[in-house]
This record gives sequence, structure tokens and C-alpha cells, in this order.
Amino acid sequence: MARSRAVYEYTEAEDKSMRLGFLLIAAGLLSLLGLGCCWLRPALQERGGGGSANCTVLAVRQLGERFACTFSCGAACRGTARYPCLQVLVRTSRSSAPALLHEDERQLRSNPKCSYIPPCARDDQENSENVTYKQKYWKEKVGSQPFTCYFNQHLRPDDVMLKRTHDETVLLHCFLWPVVTFLVGVLIVVLTICAKSLAVRAEAIKKKKNL
Repeated sequence: MARSRAVYEYTEAEDKSMRLGFLLIAAGLLSLLGLGCCWLRPALQERGGGGSANCTVLAVRQLGERFACTFSCGAACRGTARYPCLQVLVRTSRSSAPALLHEDERQLRSNPKCSYIPPCARDDQENSENVTYKQKYWKEKVGSQPFTCYFNQHLRPDDVMLKRTHDETVLLHCFLWPVVTFLVGVLIVVLTICAKSLAVRAEAIKKKKNL
């Protein structure tokens, strides 16, 4: 009886393979749980009640107010600079009321009063030039041409986004990689068990032939 049990014991390599499989299964489940609670749920809430529309520029203007940004000039070098506030007012195909355009949801959260946040440079003049360039772009390059924008009636009814931070591709990858990790772990465990079972059966058949 003791010899029969010993036959079913896993070798060191098989034991490591089983541990790897269970580790991948646990990692996949924890990733799904963590992403669902910390990232995916807010992203879906952000997208809920939203949609796309055609936007047309109504006005492009710079406010007198300036905002602070933080620049980095090295590992231990950081400082504060300022940039002017650019506002791009648009009309959407869903509503006749003007709305404030933003680059994306992150920019909206960073500065809800402005349409554009330039890459923070050490020189205030450079920041002003970047904002002026963006202002000319919306006035001269875009003008009255319609373009696609995104809105969310529930969260920010008076704001629209030029692009979404959480698009379908990001949401797909949010699900895809934890699921792939989980399935690879399951596959490793199943293959290890099957290989061991076949080896035990082959050993049993071999012993029967030798009797």
C-alpha cells in the first residue's frame, strides 16, 4: 500500500509546475478583483450615460487667469511655472447650449476651467507660446469644421472631451490579461495532472507486463 501511494507522489519538477499554475490562477483572480474595484468600476461609471456627438467651435479665448504647473529639470530639480487658461467653447449635435471642450477626462479633472494644459516648461513665456499655438490651431485649422467629441450627461453635462481616456481597447485589456493569466494557470495545472496520470498508468501497465 505504501508503494502504491509513492507512485502517485509528484516529482520536484511537477511540484514546481503545480505551484506555478496555482500562483497564476491566484494572480489572475486577484488582478480581476483589484482592477474591477479600483479602476474598471470607476471607468464604467465614467462612461455610463455618455456618448459621442459632432462638435463645432463657437469661440476660442484666453482668460486673464493663470494656473500653476510643476516642471521637472532633473532627478532632484522641480519647480513651479504658470500658464494662461485657454477655453474652447463648442456646440454639440445633442444640445444647443455651449459646452467647454477638454482634451480628455484626466485634463478635465486636473483643471476643469481650461480646455488645454500645456507640457509644463520652466519658462512661463514658453508655456504661453504653447497655449497661443493651440489657440491658433482651434481658430485657424479647425475653425467651423465639425469633429467628434464625447460627453457624459450624468457626470459633466456642461463639458465635452476630445478623446476618451478609458476607451474600448483599454477596457478590453483590463479584462483580457487577468483572464489569460488565469487560463494559463489552469492549463498548467491540468496538463501536469494529466501527464502524471498518464505516467502512472504507463508504469502500471509496464508492471503488469513484467509479471
